[in-house]
Amino acid sequence: MRLYNTLTRSVEEFAPSHGGTVRMYACGLTVYARGHIGNFRTFVCLDVLRRTLRHVAGHGMRQVVNFTDVDDKTIAGARAAGVPLREYTDRYIDAFREDAVTLGLEAVEESPRATDGENLQAMADMIAALEARGHTYRSDGSVYFRIGTLPGYGKLARLDHDGMRPGARVDSDEYAKEDARDFVLWKATTPGEPSWDLGVGPGRPGWHIECSAMALRLLDGPPIDIHAGGVDLVFPHHENEIAQAEGATGQPFARFWVHVEHLLLDRDVKMSKSLGNVFTVQDILERGHRASALRFVLLSTHYRKQLRFTWTSLAQAEEALQRLMACLARVESVSRGEPHDAIAERVESARQAFAARMADDLNVPGALGAVFELVRDVNAAIDAGELGAGDAALVQDAFEAFDRVLGVIDLRRAEEAAPPVEVGEIDRLIAARREARRRRDFATADRIRDELDERGIQLEDTSDGTRWRRK
Repeated sequence: MRLYNTLTRSVEEFAPSHGGTVRMYACGLTVYARGHIGNFRTFVCLDVLRRTLRHVAGHGMRQVVNFTDVDDKTIAGARAAGVPLREYTDRYIDAFREDAVTLGLEAVEESPRATDGENLQAMADMIAALEARGHTYRSDGSVYFRIGTLPGYGKLARLDHDGMRPGARVDSDEYAKEDARDFVLWKATTPGEPSWDLGVGPGRPGWHIECSAMALRLLDGPPIDIHAGGVDLVFPHHENEIAQAEGATGQPFARFWVHVEHLLLDRDVKMSKSLGNVFTVQDILERGHRASALRFVLLSTHYRKQLRFTWTSLAQAEEALQRLMACLARVESVSRGEPHDAIAERVESARQAFAARMADDLNVPGALGAVFELVRDVNAAIDAGELGAGDAALVQDAFEAFDRVLGVIDLRRAEEAAPPVEVGEIDRLIAARREARRRRDFATADRIRDELDERGIQLEDTSDGTRWRRK
C-alpha cells in the first residue's frame, strides 16, 4: 500500500506500526450546520481509504471521526437559536449520521464529541503537560501555546519561519492562512458561554486542542498511523495539532497525513458554509438524484485533485451506474453453459488491476477504468454466447470485491429496494389525481403527475388503473 504523505510531500509505502491494525484519526464536522457535499467529498474519499486498507491491504482498522461540538461557531449558533449548546449540536450530529448512512459510509470504531467528559479531561491533561514543558503562557484567564518554543512548528504547512509572529496571539478558533501566531489552548469564557474547570482554570477548549487530545486518548498514544481531513485543515488546525501533541509528549504525533482536496462549483469557487454556496445531501436527493450517483461523483476524481461539481457530472455518474447495473443484471440471468478459460483470465486480470491501482495512493479513476473494461468485456461475451453459469459466478464475485471498496453497487441495490417516495404517499397522490381527473381538473392532475416525476416516480395510466414505477 502506497500513500501520499503531506508531511513529506511524497508517496510512501504504508503499513501500520503496531500489528495489523491501522490507527487512523479523521477530523469530523464542526456541528453548527448540516454538512454539505464538499464536506462529504472528504468523508467519502476517507471511507474509500478505510475500505482499501481493509479489503485490499488486509489490515484491521481502528478509526476515530470526531464531532467538534464546542467552538466559536457552535456557541454562536446555539445562542442565536436560543437553545443549550448540546441540544443545538445534537440536531446536526443526527443529520450527519443520516447523511452518512445515505451515502453508504462504513461505521467507524469511535465517533467522540469534544464535550464528552473524558475528552475534556484529556484536553486539560494535555495543556498541563504543555505547561510543564514550558510551551504555554497565560493572559486574561486564557492559556496560549507559544509557537517560538517549538523549533519544528510549521513543518506540515511548510511555513516560512521568517514570517511567523511569535508573541502575537490569536483568540479565534480559525484565522487567516499563513498567519502563524501563538494560539489559544483554553479560552476564558464570557457570561452565558459553556465553561468547565478541569485543573487549568475555568473556561473552555480552543478548537485545536480537541483533536490532539481525542486522537491520542482513543488511539493509544503517539505516533498514530494516519491523520486525515480536508486540505483546508493543513493550516492552522493540523499544524497546531502537531504542535500540541508533540509539545506535550516529545514524540511524533502522526506518521502519515492524508488530505482531500476541495470540491469546487462552477467558476472554481470552493463550496463553503461560510460563503453560503452549499448543497447538502438532502438538497441533491430532493432534486431527484440518487445518493449512489452522488457517491460515485465524490469518489471518482482522485482525492488529491480538486473536484468540480456540476449537474452534468451527476447525470454522467447516473449513466455509468446504470451501465454497471445493467451488466450485472445480464450476468444474473445467465444460468447455463460451460465455463470459458478466457473469461476466468479476464476476470482475474481485472481484479489484479483494480487492487494494484487502489493500492497506489487510491488511484480510483484507474480502478474504475478496470471495472468498466470488465463491464465491456462481459457484455461482449454475453452477446457472443461465451459466458457460462460458472463464468457468471466469477464475474459476480469480482464485482462484489470491487464494491467492498467503492460501495456504490450495494447502495444502488438498497435504493432499488425502497422507492424515493413512501408508498403510502404515492397511493394518496394517485388517489388525489384520480379525483382531480374525475372533476375534470386536469391542471391539478398534471401537477401531481409532474411532482411525482420530479421525485423519481413515473405514473402509467392503464385500463386497470394507474400504476407507478421508479424512473
